[in-house]
Amino acid sequence: QVQLVESGGGLVQTGGSLRLSCAASGRTFGRYAMGWFRQAPGKEREFVAAISWSGGTTYYADSMKGRFTVSRDNKNTVYLQMNSLKPDDTAVYYCATASTTQAMGLGTIDYWGRGTQVTVSS
Repeated sequence: QVQLVESGGGLVQTGGSLRLSCAASGRTFGRYAMGWFRQAPGKEREFVAAISWSGGTTYYADSMKGRFTVSRDNKNTVYLQMNSLKPDDTAVYYCATASTTQAMGLGTIDYWGRGTQVTVSS
């Protein structure tokens, strides 16, 4: 089992920035992609961004490109830098692992975190 713990969520004004973190622990051997999804109230969970094991490949949902940046260090920690936040970005943000970035983009997830709330006020 792999445990994922997110942090860094909170309340921010429109145009502000937040940096989310997610640390993986447990049976973390092997190569795996890490990334982020989000779920707004009344909506389905949607893909945000993913990063490969090496960090050399990143993959974003079209609506996040240019504002969000995913990064990774020491292989077991992933970050999501979110800039120019909008009220539509309000959601619970979930960390996830998958075999590849492509698998993550297709929603084939191995493990989920419990999520961290991001609220953007207008």
